[in-house]
Amino acid sequence: RDRVEAAEWLAEMDRGADSLELSAEARSTAEDLFLNNVPESDRSKPAVAAAALYAAALLSGEERAQTEVADAMDVSRLSVQKRWKPMLEAAGFRPPSW
Repeated sequence: RDRVEAAEWLAEMDRGADSLELSAEARSTAEDLFLNNVPESDRSKPAVAAAALYAAALLSGEERAQTEVADAMDVSRLSVQKRWKPMLEAAGFRPPSW
């Protein structure tokens, strides 16, 4: 049900992942992170989707620059920067301190 309700945003994430040339593993992780953090407001969804892609790229060893991910998802770098660490913490990971 969550995937159906978020289909539009998952498709947008897939487009961004294509642009970033992310693997299937990173894409799957990004989808899981997004689905576990879907905001109520449609206005916040692009930023959360971008943060999920960034975090998933880190987790899968396919690190991309925040600016690169933000550009691929058409959001600001600050949107990614503010959201990726709390997203990883909520998923039970300890984000890097850099």
